[in-house]
This record gives sequence, structure tokens and C-alpha cells, in this order.
Amino acid sequence: MESSILESIGVEIIGVMSPVSICMFLVVLLVYSLSSSSSPSSAVSDIRTAANLVYAENPSDTAAQKLEGALLNALVFVILIAIVTFLLLLLYYYNCTSFLKHYTRFSAFFVLGSMGGSIFLSLIQRFSIPVDSVTCFILLFNFTVVGVLSVFGTGIPIIVRQSYMVCLGISVAAWLTKLPEWTTWVLLVALAVYDLVAVLAPGGPLKMLVELASSRNEELPALIYEARPTTVARAGSRGGTSLGLLVTGVTAGEPSSAPSSSSSSAIELQAVSRDNKDRNVNDNLNENRDYGGNEYSVVAMGGFGGERSQGGRNDEEERSPLVGNGGGEGGIVDEERHEGNESRGGDVEIAERGIKLGLGDFVFYSVLVGRAAMYDLMTVYACYLAIISGLGCTLILLSVCRQALPALPISITLGVLFYFLTRLLMEPFIVGTATNLMMF
Repeated sequence: MESSILESIGVEIIGVMSPVSICMFLVVLLVYSLSSSSSPSSAVSDIRTAANLVYAENPSDTAAQKLEGALLNALVFVILIAIVTFLLLLLYYYNCTSFLKHYTRFSAFFVLGSMGGSIFLSLIQRFSIPVDSVTCFILLFNFTVVGVLSVFGTGIPIIVRQSYMVCLGISVAAWLTKLPEWTTWVLLVALAVYDLVAVLAPGGPLKMLVELASSRNEELPALIYEARPTTVARAGSRGGTSLGLLVTGVTAGEPSSAPSSSSSSAIELQAVSRDNKDRNVNDNLNENRDYGGNEYSVVAMGGFGGERSQGGRNDEEERSPLVGNGGGEGGIVDEERHEGNESRGGDVEIAERGIKLGLGDFVFYSVLVGRAAMYDLMTVYACYLAIISGLGCTLILLSVCRQALPALPISITLGVLFYFLTRLLMEPFIVGTATNLMMF
């Protein structure tokens, strides 16, 4: 049986949700494995990051003091992220891409070497693994170097690059789960609000980055996860039909910042690079009409579905994958050739891209479930379902709005809401009924 468009949509979404789920699952395992060796309070007091510069939470503080300190920590952290993002925007505006690439390579090396190394040493101590310091250093150094080469190099198998992207997310998320509880929850909500403003508000830094990259027809420097590799096909071939959709992170390309500032990311829909690129594609295809009377129609739809092209669509088009050949501009291009006519003139190269998700989404989704894992598994399951549901809702909204959308707000909001509802309402109810032998 031929695959339908709905099946293609499911394959693409699963290609993003699967690594997100793996990242969250491994972070939960790390939290459970390492939390037994040290109490949460001692783990919290040892870590000092940009997320808790102002206030260090103490168990003896009152709820009002914890809330006030958490708000101050979140405010400072968001301000720092905004400053770094505007600085990156300024560097990108003045074409300092070489510096950005080297900086992001160093950031990835630092994350894998320091944060990943810290987790590696903690696991060695926790499970009493017999390994000497020289061997440990060699293993960690090779893991770090291979990881940087895999993420930024060319000709690397996509599964290796995807695996190291997940490792980067796990390293940062496992480190941030050591933050104080009140600071963690307030920080997650603050980041969701900042992500919403930075992507949708006029003058938002992420919005300006997307517009600048779109005007240059370039990919933004960022750490992003690719659901599948990008390939190049040619439109205008005999009898060819091209169908494409690009869904990418707001900070697409190379990593954008150090782990403390790689937080805000979004999902972006690009539709054939707006008017200028539509005009260029139409001009190229209209040239063919002067050679033997060929007729072409180009339709930019930019969503999950769309209008029919002039002259209708055949069965092969209906079975085309949703995310297919999209020409770097990421729109859906429906090219129709009338029977008996041959294409002359230049062909149009079209890049086939899949769904991409920023590393910041991996990190903060995992931080949420990691913090929930410090309570019980019921809240972990509830938060996981909330995050996956929010990500699915974001993808659906993306197909309707056809513009850049933040990936954090819906998932983080649902995750935080489900955490407190489960902890304050569901768990007391279930424990109470089970204690009284009303539910087994």
C-alpha cells in the first residue's frame, strides 16, 4: 500500500520526538543514578552558574525568600541571555561568521570536556569502575574531539552527529538539574516567556536573526538537531515533481553560545524565501516557455498541505513526502510539465531538508523532567507527556501560522503545570485511595 502524506508527517515528527525522548530518559537515569550518592541539598550547594549568581537557596529560608531569590536569579539569567543574543546578532550582522564558528566549536568542546567529563567521573565514582586516571583522560579526550569533529565536520554519518547532539543536550541538562528547586522552576517559566518575546515581538533578537539570515539566504550559526541529512535535488527534470517544507530552529547552523546562553531556540517555517526568491524561481521557469512552448506553474504553500497547482496534481504528487525538495528556501514547489514538451534552460537546485530542533529545547525539556525525577516517577511521566504534547501542538501551529514560532513556551508551560498538578493533587489522591485499599 502506498504511503500517504499523513504517514510522512508522522515519520518527520517522530524523527524529532524520538531524540528528545531519549535525551529526557537518559537525564532521568542520570538523576536517579547519581542522586543516591549525594543528597540534593549538597548537590545544589556545590554548583554555581549564571543561573544562581544573585541568590543561593538555603533550606532554612522561607518560601517568600526563596521565591524572591528565584525571581532575581531568573531575571539576571534572562538579561545575560538577551545581551549574549544581541551580541551574536551584531557579530552576524557584520559577517563575523568565522569567529562565531570557532567560538561555537570551542563551546561544544567545553561542554563535552568539562560537563561531560564531570558526569563521567561521577559515574565512575558511583559505580566504582576500575579505571586509572591516564586511561580516563584518553577516553574523555577522544570522546570530546570526535564529538566536535562529528558535529561540525563534513562527511560524517548522520547517526553519529545526532548521537553527539543528544550527548551535548544530556551534559548541559544533567548539570543544570543541580540548580536549586525554586530557581529551576522560575527559570524555566522565565525562559519560556523570553523565548516567546524574542521570537514573536517586533525587534526581538531571535526574530531579527531569522530575518537577517533569510535576507542573506544563509543558515544561522547555532547548535541544532537534524532529523535527517540535507540533500540536493534538481527541479525541472523530465516529469519531475518537487515538494518541500523546511522546519528549522531559530538559531540554525552552528552552535550559538556557551552552555549557559544556548537556551532560546524556536521552530521556523520558511516559505520559498518570500517575494524575491519566488520571483527568481518564476523567472527561471518562465524562460522555458520561450523554448518550445513549455508551461510551468510554481506554487509556494509553506504549510502542511496547501493549494493545488495550475493544471491539477497527479497521484504521484499526493504520495510525495511532506518534507521533500524545498530549495534552501524551504517552500513547497509544485512543478508541472505538460505531456510532449521537454524542459530547456537552467534547472533549479533544490535542497531537501527535514525538521530541525535547537539544542536549547533538548536541554530545558530534560531539565524539567530531571527535576521531576527528584520527586517521583509519577510526575516524570506526567511531565514527559506534557512536553511531548506541547511539542506536537507547536508543530501543528507552525503549519497554520507559517512563521517562526518558539518551541519552549507551550511545552514548558504544560510541563510545569502538570508537575504541580500531579504533585499537589494527583499524588495525594492516588496515595490516599491506595492506602485505604480503594485502588490497587
